[in-house]
Amino acid sequence: MKKSILLVFALLFISKASFSQNVISLFNSANNFFQLLTEEKYTEAYSNFDETVKAKLSEEQLKKLWTDINQSLGKAKALDATQSKTQGEFFAVTVEGEFERGSQNFILGFNKTQKIVGFFLAPKPSVTKYLAPSYADTTLYSEKQAYITDAKHQLAAVITTPKNNKNFPMVVFVHGSGPGDMDETIGPNKPFKDLAAGLAAQGIGSIRYVKRTLIYPYEFGKAFTVKEEVMDDAQSALAMAKTIPGADLKNIYLFGHSLGGMLAPRIAAAVPDLGGIILAAAPARKLADMIEEQNKYLFEKSNDTAKNAKSQFDLAIKEIDKGRITQLGTIKPDSIVLGLPASYWIDLNNYNQVAAAQKLTKPRIFIIQGGNDYQVSKQDFDLWKAGLANNKNAEFKFYPELNHLLSQQVEKGTGAQYQAFSSVSATLINDIVAWIKIK
Repeated sequence: MKKSILLVFALLFISKASFSQNVISLFNSANNFFQLLTEEKYTEAYSNFDETVKAKLSEEQLKKLWTDINQSLGKAKALDATQSKTQGEFFAVTVEGEFERGSQNFILGFNKTQKIVGFFLAPKPSVTKYLAPSYADTTLYSEKQAYITDAKHQLAAVITTPKNNKNFPMVVFVHGSGPGDMDETIGPNKPFKDLAAGLAAQGIGSIRYVKRTLIYPYEFGKAFTVKEEVMDDAQSALAMAKTIPGADLKNIYLFGHSLGGMLAPRIAAAVPDLGGIILAAAPARKLADMIEEQNKYLFEKSNDTAKNAKSQFDLAIKEIDKGRITQLGTIKPDSIVLGLPASYWIDLNNYNQVAAAQKLTKPRIFIIQGGNDYQVSKQDFDLWKAGLANNKNAEFKFYPELNHLLSQQVEKGTGAQYQAFSSVSATLINDIVAWIKIK
């Protein structure tokens, strides 16, 4: 196992990117590299490679590679860097490419000096197109474009409401970490879009919105916490839910997925009139604990027998310990620790989500967890269940077959599983509907 696949992006959440101070610069470097290729300036493009790569890849080979791509797919129409992930001491930037006769994504690996140390053609997913689930009966609901706004931000949103219904409940969807669109898209999967359709077909409205980190990434190159990343916009969306014509103001719910579920009790404390909160695949432990567990799982699943694999893995586990900080000390708030600022780690490490849920008195709580979820495990579900055992407003449901995207799977896989299309479980949606309608 190569060290670069350890300490991959915080797999705890459905992250499209990790935050770092030089993400914009990395995007520019990636875009400039491909611009040179499209202009057939191969010498200039080749100069972007690190010397270790030049020893294995010649300028002529780079030219041939790009020529072959053009012969296969036609000339490039658009090449844009869209994702960045911290992978150990390197940065992986995904560049989405649209050509005359098709599409091809690329992954560029950069070192700390922003020299290219890896150039890969990203594998194409087995299903590249989202398919509407059978429960998405569009004759039963309508969707309307809207914006969640404050003094400095404008986030596109979709309001989904059931037709011919009055006094219906509303659900606000809150993402996992990292940038995310309103559907929480990953590969061909769109969990929030599925959930919105399934709920609306049974008389429950919803709001889903683009996450701030996707639209305003430049704001996250400094010190920040989950307040800026998640909470402010979640509260704005909940306020919007109360303005929807026909909505039952006494039945506004928050659906938090992964990080969103972890923060749901904290958001509920700030919005005390919620009807309930749904915690889907929500961690009950600290972020560093989750990353460590995920890396152990991936290491064991890789079955890597290389001589130095175990020593590299041990080094990675030691690196994860840096994410357990609870106070700044001599560290600056914007110092990057495992791809996130120290301020972020300290804020989360001083937050106890189970204890926060225990303090809630009014909102009902529904905690759901999948058994084929390798990012958040049954251990977290059990911790929630034990911590809220005396809370009469809390209910729990474990689904052995569901993964982190809340779709049915035959086994616990890896992130590669997310590149195959699968809708959110209809059984799960039916259970959520039944829980919401028990007032």
